[in-house]
Amino acid sequence: AITDPFREFMLKHAREKDLALFTALAASRGIAPAAPEQADLRTLVPAFMISELRRGFEIGFLIALPFLIIDLIVATITMSMGMMMMPPTVISLPFKVLFFVLIDGWSMLAGSLVNSFA
Repeated sequence: AITDPFREFMLKHAREKDLALFTALAASRGIAPAAPEQADLRTLVPAFMISELRRGFEIGFLIALPFLIIDLIVATITMSMGMMMMPPTVISLPFKVLFFVLIDGWSMLAGSLVNSFA
């Protein structure tokens, strides 16, 4: 069938825990497959989507963490200099952009996305 390549891809990249959850939910409604390889698309698609959402949040966290540290450092420095009325984001934004460019952030991001399917 035309869905076979999609089924194989989603089955390969969906987490087993997510697939087991949706298989159990389908079993409670009487749509249980005999094996995970025979999972219906009604269980396979949500399991794959939940797995990808989890992966997206992990990548987002790994991107946001260094930026949060830059914000904390800049806020600490500006407060210690007595610049209480100056928003720390005004100073930290150029540092964030510079940091992202220096570490070649777009290549790292695209590479980690592609490697997550390897």
